[in-house]
Amino acid sequence: MKGIVVMQIWQFALIYLLLLVVLFVMKKSRIDQTRLLVIASIRMTVQLILAGLILTYIIQNPHPLFTVAYFLLMTGFAILRILRKNKGLNRGFQIAIAGSLFFSGLFVVVFFIALVVGESVFNPQYMIPVSGMVVGNAMTGTTLGVKTFRESFSGQRNRIEALLNIGARPDQILLPFANQAIETALLPTLNSMLGMGIIALPGMMTGQILSGTLPTTAILYQIAIMIAITTVVCLSVFGSLYFGYRSIYNDKNQILLESDPAA
Repeated sequence: MKGIVVMQIWQFALIYLLLLVVLFVMKKSRIDQTRLLVIASIRMTVQLILAGLILTYIIQNPHPLFTVAYFLLMTGFAILRILRKNKGLNRGFQIAIAGSLFFSGLFVVVFFIALVVGESVFNPQYMIPVSGMVVGNAMTGTTLGVKTFRESFSGQRNRIEALLNIGARPDQILLPFANQAIETALLPTLNSMLGMGIIALPGMMTGQILSGTLPTTAILYQIAIMIAITTVVCLSVFGSLYFGYRSIYNDKNQILLESDPAA
């Protein structure tokens, strides 16, 4: 197999012409998101160029501190992203989310690289891209799970408080909401697994084939990373909600989902 074709700048620039098609459709459909599309496109381009330059330096000058710092940076941004999408959660719920995402991501990444691949966890060639896929998917799943839990809780809040007032135990009332949110968060990943290889070729496998890797080798990596992603989404969402929902009531069975503005 041939290696990947290195694009010239003018060839790469052609892809931005497709955004004109998106703009045309948005205008015809009267979708007022032109500014968002432009900002998102520019921001994505700048962020990926910077990431490419940083990764090139780290891979050419490998050092454990660089690899660990990059993982911590990715995880920190992922946690902040989840909390920004779910503003107002109390401190206990925020800690549950941060701890679940960090430890589940670290466990799955170390398991994948050290045991499945058999490489050093400080090797940036493996650690950084695998961490990106694992942490990124954990962030998406956790955001969806927490959002679903909050929306379900808010819609039933009066009923929940009424049940608490007549003596029902909070864990008996709230656990079904957490279980439903975990199921909702897992469904996109499970559906993606069902269609993989038939409806779509996933990004990791596509990238490896383009770079000249045999499809049979790329398939093994893709299967391994999908199982790793499913595991980290499950662990991260479960930890966030299982420990998080216990923080939203006190000893007097009062609801404390939102943070205290006076605190």
